[in-house]
Formats: sequence, C-alpha cells, structure tokens
Amino acid sequence: SLSTGSLSLQPFEYPVCTEEGVVFDLLSIVPWIKKYGTNPISGEPAALSLFFSLLHFVPGKYHCPVLYNVFTNNSHIVANKVSGNVFSYEAVEQLNIKTKSFNDLLTDEPFTRKDIITLQDPTNLDKFNVSNFFHVKNDLKVLDPDEEKAKQDPAYHLKSTNLETRETLAELYKEYKGDELLASTMKEPQAKKTDKLNAAHYSTGRVSASFTSTAMTPATTHEADAIADDTVRYQYVKKKGYVRLHTNKGDLNLELHCDKVPKAGENFIRLCKKGYYDGTIFHRSIRNFMIQGGDPTGTGTGGESFWGKPFKDEFRPNLSHTGRGILSMANSGPNTNKSQFFITFRSCTYLDRKHTVFGRVVGGFETLTAMENIESDPKTDKPKSEIKIISTTVFVDPYEEADVQKLSWCRTPPPPPPQKKKRFKNDEERTPVLNRLPSSLKTVAAEPAHIAGYDPGKSSQFKKKRTVNFRMCSASSQHGISSQQSKNSSCLDTTEMLTLNRRSEKCKADKLFDFYRSADGASGHSSYISC
Repeated sequence: SLSTGSLSLQPFEYPVCTEEGVVFDLLSIVPWIKKYGTNPISGEPAALSLFFSLLHFVPGKYHCPVLYNVFTNNSHIVANKVSGNVFSYEAVEQLNIKTKSFNDLLTDEPFTRKDIITLQDPTNLDKFNVSNFFHVKNDLKVLDPDEEKAKQDPAYHLKSTNLETRETLAELYKEYKGDELLASTMKEPQAKKTDKLNAAHYSTGRVSASFTSTAMTPATTHEADAIADDTVRYQYVKKKGYVRLHTNKGDLNLELHCDKVPKAGENFIRLCKKGYYDGTIFHRSIRNFMIQGGDPTGTGTGGESFWGKPFKDEFRPNLSHTGRGILSMANSGPNTNKSQFFITFRSCTYLDRKHTVFGRVVGGFETLTAMENIESDPKTDKPKSEIKIISTTVFVDPYEEADVQKLSWCRTPPPPPPQKKKRFKNDEERTPVLNRLPSSLKTVAAEPAHIAGYDPGKSSQFKKKRTVNFRMCSASSQHGISSQQSKNSSCLDTTEMLTLNRRSEKCKADKLFDFYRSADGASGHSSYISC
C-alpha cells in the first residue's frame, strides 16, 4: 500500500521517493543507508542523493491538490521530481501533458516529461509485493535505539495487558533483583587466603560440593576454611574496658565486658574515641526503669554503629539486666544494634535475650540518681531538663592491646617441634652418651647386669606385671673401684620396685640403661621405667 513505507512497513511520517517510485520513511531509510548502503527493495548500491522528498503528501490527507479527489488503492498517482508535489495522473495528463505545458501545477516550476514519477499504477501493482523486497528476503533490519531499549523490557512482548497486570508488573520491577542474583551466582567465589591465625580446622567443602554439582569447577584438594577476621581478633581480647561519660549532671564510670561481648564493647569504645557521643542528649528517661541515649539526632530514631551498619546481638547467660546501673544496647528488633544504649535504674530481667548487656556502672551512682530524679514528659518520656553528654574519656582499650599482641605473635617465629627421645640399638650408639655421664655412673651404666636377678639373655623374665627387686650399686671414681670390684663392693640400701606393663617383653638392656642414666649416683635415688 502507498500509505506505508516500503522499509518500515509502517505509516510514514516524512516520505521520500526514488526514481522508481518507491516510497520510504526518512527516519527508516537514513539508518539503512548508513549501515548497508544499498536499496532495501532491489539490493543495489544506493546513496541518499538518489532520494527526494514528497511535499503536500501528509498522512491521513491523501488527495490531489488540484482536483481534490481522494487517493485510494485504485488511484493512479504521480509525483513531480523537481518540486516533490504529488498529483493524480488525471490532473497532470490534462493540464501538463496534453497542453505540453511542463510547469508545476502548484509552484509553476518547469520540469520535463522524465521528471514525472509514477507512485501507484492500478494496472501494475508488482512493486507492492512485499515478498520480493530484498530486506524481507534476507531478513535484514535496522533497529532503532529506542526500540532496542524497549526490547529489553519484558513487557515489550506483551500484546495487551489489563490494569491489574500492569500494576503487578510495575510493583515487580521496583523490587526485581534477578539479574543481580544471577550475576552473583555466576561469579567464581574468591577463596580467602588463610594463615596460621585464621585457618580453620575444617575445610571449605569445595571438594564435596564440586563432586555433586555440575555448576562448580571440580576441586580435588582440600583447603582449610578461613575464620572471620573478627573471630580471630577477638580471641586476644582478655580484659575489660573502662570509659567515663562526662555529663552536665556529673560523671559516670563504666566497665565494659569486652572479654564477653567484644562486638558491642568495641562499637561503644570506637564511638567514644570518635567523639560520636559528644554533645548528645539522653532523649528518654523513665523513673524506676531506665534512661536512654546515644542518638545524635535526639529523636530516638537515629544513630549508626561504628561500622555504618547494624551488628548482631551477643547474649551471654552470665550477663543479665540484674541490678542498678546495667549498660545495655537499645535496638528496634533482633540484630539491629547501632549506637543507642540505655542504663537501668533497677533490675529488668525480662529484657534478657532481647537486649545485649555489655557493661555496668562502677562509679558515679549519685549522678545516675540525679538523672533519675529529673521529671520527664509523660507522653514522650523526654526529660524536661536537658541531660547531655559533654564528652567521653576512654581509660582502657583492650582492643589496642589485642591488636599489638596479635601483631607480635605474627612476627614471632613458631617454636621448634619437640624432639623425640633417641633410642639406642647397640652399644656403639650408646658410647657417646656414656662419655657425657658423671664418672660415678659410668662404671655402673656400662654394665647394667648389676641389677640383681637380671639376665640379658632371658627376655622371658620380663612378663606382664612382673616385679623385680634389685639393689643398685654405685662405683666411686674417687676410690678407683673398677667394674669387676663393684660387684663385691658395698651397694646402696635403697630397694626399688620396677613394674613393667604388657609391652615389657620387648624391653632390653637399653631401657635399663636409660634408667641408670636418669639415676642420681651421689644420692642413691633412682626413677621408675615404664616400657
């Protein structure tokens, strides 16, 4: 149909025409020429200079400007190439061709017979056969940037939707994070480096996971999992923290249970050192209950933790809201601790396992009493007289000491592994050790047969639960007693009991030698041997 462009196949807005009488939309033909440089109908090379604009051919008002007859599918329509005006063939034939007056009927511009271009001839409609178009045969398209962007929207492919569907899709798109979740699952997880401090006793589990999953890269080596940095760091926190709050009513000395609830304790100490609480007020005070502060806005809805995000609760069975002056974290639900805290005026055990207890008042109870005596607004519980934290002082920060200790531990080389006790196989290996023994023991150690009742050739003497009575003799190097003479010399009066276990059958003379080596020849005392 003449009412649609031959490329976009949609009603045209700015019509242009070729010498063959094919009409295109200017918004469609320009990107095509820039991309392909051919005629979309014939496929032959083409340039923009071969196209001319059609004037007085506004969509929806297709009629001849001379005869005023409306154009239909059966109308014979021509265009003047020089002026770009469109007329019915009947008007051009009667007023130009027959009169041989080749001047435009509207602008009076001169033209020739060749400048008359046939746009539609009811006797020849082959050029409107879309199946013969070059771009249709080869499925060539030039997507508009706006159209490409629109195609990314899933609703682009929906032909018609009702109001409820459109509202549902609009609400879904606001919270849709499917692409982000998919992208996160496609990324290969980065393994955290482990060292002697953060290496766990369990593995990462990648070997077993890759064995049963086709989406993971196969892993064949077990690697130790990495413990969280905070968990490793807090192992070195062994002390309490001490902070003083300077208020306009007096000072409050606080003891922080950093060794039991390290996360809450570090948050409070870091905020105090940062000056976060300086100038803040206690925005809520209820007599016989508690006083709450730590919000820089003073409204009870603000405040941030030292890390900029809420942290988890830390409940301990030995930390309870029992007694006056308990320091605890205020929150808006589970695991929503930030910067606000409260101090109790009396026991509130019903708050256990709902709020994290991380300290207590150890000095300045008269200040706490002065705070409690200030009247509050019954509707908002806000003190009528301002209670302000002027500044804070941190006396003991156990986290700095823990960091120093951790750093020094990292730099200290590990101790050497314990050496196993050397076992001698024969007398040749035993000789160097004999040379290091005291002279008073050399003679006796060289001949372990001095134990009464012992025969080295009879291992059957060493049986389960067998008790051997013996008398240990000591040769004195001062008197020059030889090993042969020591048999007849006076022996020590000490009698020891040597009890051997189930594996005693394998004990040989080297075990007895170890016994002699550990004996004190001067005093006559000896130690037991267990094989």
